[in-house]
Amino acid sequence: MMKAISMSFTIASTSHSSLPIRGELATKLPSVGRSNNAKYLFRGSHGLRLKATKGGVSSVCEPLPADRPIWFPGSSPPEWLDGSLPGDFGFDPLGLGSDPETLKWFAQAELMHSRWAMLAVAGILIPEWLEGLGYIENFSWFDAGSREYFADPTTLFVVQLALMGWVEGRRWADMINPGSVDIEPNFPNRKKPKPDVGYPGGLWFDPFMWGRGSPEPVMVLRTKEIKNGRLAMLAFTGFVFQAIYTGQEPLENLWAHLADPGHVNIFSAFSTQIQ
Repeated sequence: MMKAISMSFTIASTSHSSLPIRGELATKLPSVGRSNNAKYLFRGSHGLRLKATKGGVSSVCEPLPADRPIWFPGSSPPEWLDGSLPGDFGFDPLGLGSDPETLKWFAQAELMHSRWAMLAVAGILIPEWLEGLGYIENFSWFDAGSREYFADPTTLFVVQLALMGWVEGRRWADMINPGSVDIEPNFPNRKKPKPDVGYPGGLWFDPFMWGRGSPEPVMVLRTKEIKNGRLAMLAFTGFVFQAIYTGQEPLENLWAHLADPGHVNIFSAFSTQIQ
């Protein structure tokens, strides 16, 4: 979670949901130095500059122009944040993403943490809502680990460890060699999508073909996804603090706040703990 929050600060989000897309991919050059990855040139309003990482950060999205929305108007983004990452608003004051390989890893880590956080938030709010409607009983997400299930905790841990290890191993292999774990079936009259790390797509993961077509709508959709993921990470962090300080569920806290916002808020929670 701390890694995900750190990356959220590295490539900060803003309130923009639709982004202007322009620019073109230019000549592919052989890589030099310690990395064997290919590098591409991006031509924007300030001439040519490198867009690093293997096959580009994305094989589908085009980089944003130099005049893209920035986290602080009038500031200049660092050269390694060239607009090729969804949700890139030029925020990296500590230079955490200055190394191309590290930036590529951070981007994938943030994407995975974002998706897990969105699932976690949905898994917390929906059951609580269903409990309020009377469809389920005795729901509490923060003590779910102490409940009794169909198997003992050791068995569940071993099974989860094996399944997650297999999935993460395949994801790691795809990062090292994009497209190496492709499971897309071959059809004679259907072109297979380009390998794009973090976005498997294809028949199994993109049956409605939302992630195909021109780069602009793809970039917009991916930007919306990462922004919702960042919001979900912050929301989950808030749920944790709510559970610690109030011992209540998120919706329960929300209804109490709406009923009496002057007395039930973050300040009253801290003052209660102090007393």
